[in-house]
Amino acid sequence: MLTKRIVPCLDVKDGRVVKGIQFVELRDAGDPVELAKVYDQQGADELVFLDISASHEGRKTMVEMVKHVAAELAIPFTVGGGINSVEDMKAILRAGADKVSLNTAAVLRPELVREGADYFGSQCIVVAIDAKYDEESSGWKVYTHGGRKLTPLDAVDWAKEVEALGAGELLVTSMDSDGEKKGFNLPLTKAISEAVSIPVIASGGAGNAEHFKDVFTDGKADAALAASIFHYKETSVEEVKSYLREQEVHVR
Repeated sequence: MLTKRIVPCLDVKDGRVVKGIQFVELRDAGDPVELAKVYDQQGADELVFLDISASHEGRKTMVEMVKHVAAELAIPFTVGGGINSVEDMKAILRAGADKVSLNTAAVLRPELVREGADYFGSQCIVVAIDAKYDEESSGWKVYTHGGRKLTPLDAVDWAKEVEALGAGELLVTSMDSDGEKKGFNLPLTKAISEAVSIPVIASGGAGNAEHFKDVFTDGKADAALAASIFHYKETSVEEVKSYLREQEVHVR
């Protein structure tokens, strides 16, 4: 059985880690390099670094910052934000990332997913899906530009499309649950996990160790991402893993 992964996330804006609620009301959470070091030492399975304003501001990801963070890590490292071409992917991977995360750019030009997968291999390409519940369709709609722009795309359909294009993994964030600490969005995570055969990282809503168990068992996620509960030391990666082992959830 594949082990479940615990993935801290660094949402970076202006060179600092920030965290908000439902993508707004951002507050400072520390230095990216220092936090990366801590999570590596705590036994995180991977780290995700998202330059959250790059696409909205129409600029590239901070390559120098990525280099500094990568230098501190011995675990897989995914970087997203403002990656719009294979050349951008090359720059990020050369800076030390193991995978790139595409969100807005993939929606604007889906072929970019295939180009990246063909050039670097599917294992390098993560497609991030920011989704919010839509009452009219009784499903979830995809948002781009850091959660600022609604698209007509259905999240489950989009997940299947990017898998077909060659994505090796999905990072699914529930905008409704983000920062609320009331638990992951289990219906969303389960719907996407059951629709694709590639790994799904659940994001948005982690408040305690029990929420991780729920998203792995009921939500069918392969990995779970969290930010504020780790940044503000409400719990640690070790404590979450210890609890999951007690619950007989397979973790590294």
